[in-house]
Amino acid sequence: MIKKMLSLALTIAMAAALTACGSKPEQAATSAPSESAKAGETTAAGAAGKGVTADVQKIIDRGTLKVGCKSDIPKFSLQNTATGEYEGFEDDLAYEIAGSIFGVTAAEAKEKKLVEFQGVTAKTRGPLLENGEIDLVIATFTITPERKETYNFSTPYYTDAVGLLVNKDSGISSIEGLDGKIIGVAQSATTKEGFKKYVEEKGIKVNPQFQEFDGYPALAQALATKQIDCFSVDRAILSGYVNDKNQILEDRFAEQDYGVASAKENTGLAAVVEEKITSMISDGSMKKLQDQWGLQ
Repeated sequence: MIKKMLSLALTIAMAAALTACGSKPEQAATSAPSESAKAGETTAAGAAGKGVTADVQKIIDRGTLKVGCKSDIPKFSLQNTATGEYEGFEDDLAYEIAGSIFGVTAAEAKEKKLVEFQGVTAKTRGPLLENGEIDLVIATFTITPERKETYNFSTPYYTDAVGLLVNKDSGISSIEGLDGKIIGVAQSATTKEGFKKYVEEKGIKVNPQFQEFDGYPALAQALATKQIDCFSVDRAILSGYVNDKNQILEDRFAEQDYGVASAKENTGLAAVVEEKITSMISDGSMKKLQDQWGLQ
C-alpha cells in the first residue's frame, strides 16, 4: 500500500512539473511586447497621437518626408552651394512637421535626415505634389480660393504682401513711375494679377509690361543688368536680394498668406500638418522661428 501511495504521489508531482514548464513560454510570449511593437507605439504617438492613417504610414514606412521647397530665397529656403543642404525658415518648418510624424524632435529629424528636400519653382511645385513625387509643398505657396480646390492648405504660417524692387539710379520712386516700364515676375506666380487689381482699385494710371522668369536669381540678375525696370514678388523674398544698388519701394499690395500644401486625398497628412502649425502659432514657437531667420 505504501509503495502504491508513493508511486501515485510521484506521478502527480511529475505532471505538475510538466504543466508548469509548458506554461512559461506562453507567458513570456504574451507579456513581453516585441521591439517592432514598441517602435509602432512610438510612431503612432508621434503622428499626432491619434493613430496612423494610410497616407502617413506610407511616409513612415519610407523613412523620409518628401518636401518641395524653394532653393533660391535667402532666409526662407536657400540651398547651400557648398554643402548642398537647404537652410531657412521653411526648411526648419519641414523638420518640425517631420518630427511630429516620426515622433522625434525637429533637431532629431534634421540630424537623422528624415526630410528629403526637392527644389521647386512656382511653376513646378503644384504638378510635383499632384503626381505624388513630393508629400508637401512648403515654398512660399500663397493660399487662394482656386488653389484650395486642388490642394489641402494648412492654417497660414506667414503673411506677406507683394513689393517692388528697383535700381536706385532708375529714377523710379513709386508705383506711378512704372508706367510703360518692364516688370519682371516669376512664372506661375500671382504677382501680375495682384498688381493689376491693386492699381485698378486705387485708380492709379499705370500700364507696365510684364516679363516672366524662371526663378528669383534670374530676376535679380535681369534687374542688375537693366533688362527689366522692376523685380516684383513678395516683399519677404525681395529682402533677400536687396543690395547697395537697389531698393524696395514703399508700395505694397496683394497681401497674401503662405500655407503648407498637401495632395487633396492625403487628409491624414493634412491633419498632422494642421495640428503642428496651429500648435506652433499658439505656443509662440512659430514667431520665434521667424525671428531666428530675421523675418518680419
